[in-house]
Amino acid sequence: AAQSGPTLESFVTRANRIPLNATAMLRPDAHRLKGEVERAFGAVRGEVQQARAAGQTPPACPPERISLNPRQLLDYLNDIPQARRQRMSVTDGIRAWMASRYPCPGAAVN
Repeated sequence: AAQSGPTLESFVTRANRIPLNATAMLRPDAHRLKGEVERAFGAVRGEVQQARAAGQTPPACPPERISLNPRQLLDYLNDIPQARRQRMSVTDGIRAWMASRYPCPGAAVN
């Protein structure tokens, strides 16, 4: 379900313009993108907690602490077809990445 905010396509387009180096976070756009990713991760973590509390299978089963490689995440998001990214929110993209990286035992794989 898409949410208000930028599409995943818009996010990926902006993220691809930022070099992945030590000075990248000095760029205002990089700081905004980091905030969008943090909000998306928070939303997905909330979905995981709600599903578990309701006795349902969550969208992903991540560990308490996630080791995040920005390049691998961006590569994954870039691999989603552009037409699909245009219909997805950043949260949808993070949910898909988490489900692919941390699938729940017995959960159907898309």
